[in-house]
Amino acid sequence: MRMEIIGLAAVAMLLLLVIIGFVIRAIMQRQYEKALIDYQNKILSQEMDEVRSIYMTMRGWRHDYHNHMQSVKAYLAKDNITEAKEYLNRLEEDLADIRLLFDTGNLNVDAILNAKISLALENGIWCDYKAVIPKELSVSDIDLCVVIGNLIDNAVEACRTVKKEEQFLRLYIAPLKQQLYITVTNATSEVVRKLDEEYISKKRGDHGHGLKRINNVVKKYDGYINRKNEPGVFVTEIMLPL
Repeated sequence: MRMEIIGLAAVAMLLLLVIIGFVIRAIMQRQYEKALIDYQNKILSQEMDEVRSIYMTMRGWRHDYHNHMQSVKAYLAKDNITEAKEYLNRLEEDLADIRLLFDTGNLNVDAILNAKISLALENGIWCDYKAVIPKELSVSDIDLCVVIGNLIDNAVEACRTVKKEEQFLRLYIAPLKQQLYITVTNATSEVVRKLDEEYISKKRGDHGHGLKRINNVVKKYDGYINRKNEPGVFVTEIMLPL
């Protein structure tokens, strides 16, 4: 009997150690995911700050537009062509880094869209895009930017797996039947038949976590998500309540 008790105690201790191991692993996984989310939010915030700065530069330039024109006219009136050209060149340099592709009225969404699509274009990916963002949204700006940012990141990553001339990215965002409809279509070399949690779990690194973050935001707002994969094309459709 004593040996049986000792055996049961050993089994219980082994089970306890296994449970403790699972708990520790789960805690470490949560800490890792939280750290990754915090890092991504920090990057999002930096990108938004950069585009806000661009907006302020453009507004300042527009405010001073008439003053600039008066200066150029003054040079031309005195036939100082060289000085007029130099003045215009300096203005051109001030605007050289400004590439505003989106002006939806939502500064945070404009920030992430301008940053991500500009980067895709710089990488030689053909892009077709349109975004209409309503003034009133039930989705927070940060959650919306998480969805949009990760969608575009994943699309760009997928494009890198195909030939340069075959790379493309289409983005469309607009209200549809009291919902905010978001769709991204991109080139891919991947062909997946089963697009569920098993598909997401097979992904590694930022791509896998990006897919999870998109799903979490959609679930948070009781939205709808659909992923479709055909040879050479990957499509994600999302509906979020207005």
